[in-house]
Amino acid sequence: MKGLVIKSTGSWYQVLSDDGDLWQARIRGKLRLQISDTSNPVAVGDSVEMEPDPNFAQTAQIKAVDDRKNWIIRRANKSSARRQILACNLDAAVLVASLVAPRTSMGFIDRFLLICQAYKVPAIVFFNKMDLLGQAGEEFSQDINQVYRESEATMLWGSATQEHGLDPLLEHMRGKRVLFAGHSGVGKSTLLNRLFPEAQARVGAISDHHEKGKHTTTFAELFPLSDGTQIIDTPGIRDFGVVDIPKNELAQYMPELRSRLPRCRFNDCQHINEPGCAVLEDLKNETLPSERYHSYLSMLNEEDMFA
Repeated sequence: MKGLVIKSTGSWYQVLSDDGDLWQARIRGKLRLQISDTSNPVAVGDSVEMEPDPNFAQTAQIKAVDDRKNWIIRRANKSSARRQILACNLDAAVLVASLVAPRTSMGFIDRFLLICQAYKVPAIVFFNKMDLLGQAGEEFSQDINQVYRESEATMLWGSATQEHGLDPLLEHMRGKRVLFAGHSGVGKSTLLNRLFPEAQARVGAISDHHEKGKHTTTFAELFPLSDGTQIIDTPGIRDFGVVDIPKNELAQYMPELRSRLPRCRFNDCQHINEPGCAVLEDLKNETLPSERYHSYLSMLNEEDMFA
């Protein structure tokens, strides 16, 4: 029996079978040992093979996981070396960001975009709460569009509460399986409800003390909608550590640096201090966004990994 994992609750998974039934499933011990290099060997978005448990109705064991076409993975926190798969088999990933209350750092955005590049997931960044910036919002959006002009990511702007700028985002999501991620408090659930009321995501209040928001989604969950869209809502993410990418390959997943490599003197140029480096030359000539280059150095040196 085949099915789609639509929710992860730790050791249990909710699986929607191909015939439309909802099952509660656990991983077979043998399978867990085979894929134990992540904190969640089965992830939302996985296509799995199950075997019904004869002793309990609508309960099954997951005995196999189909090959994944892509995934979004991170190192969850500073103290752990374990890797966490947020979701897999995606058509796109949306990072909901905000410039205020709370502020999403450029380092966080850049690490998210790098992982999307590495696993070939089209990336969209939606800057929410633009209404809170007033007249300064237009200047901020122009500056950020300039920084990310070569990133191959789609930058969008709007306000969930004001229902402004939502149509372009909706067009990028409709009919696709899309990861929805961001810090707690950026208005992710409000935005999701405005776009797809069927999803009925819960809305949480901002923490006035920390301005980090309160976690309102406990586990990743896939919402299959009537128009064919599949939204994967995730818990508010504080940290996004890059994993599984060797340092000498980081530049390959930043389009601004990758496109300049053919003009570098050395084909293994790391764009640090090598002679004849096209990246350093364009940085000097101010034709390469310095913010993106400094993010690259930060990831290369494992600095500011969890901002």
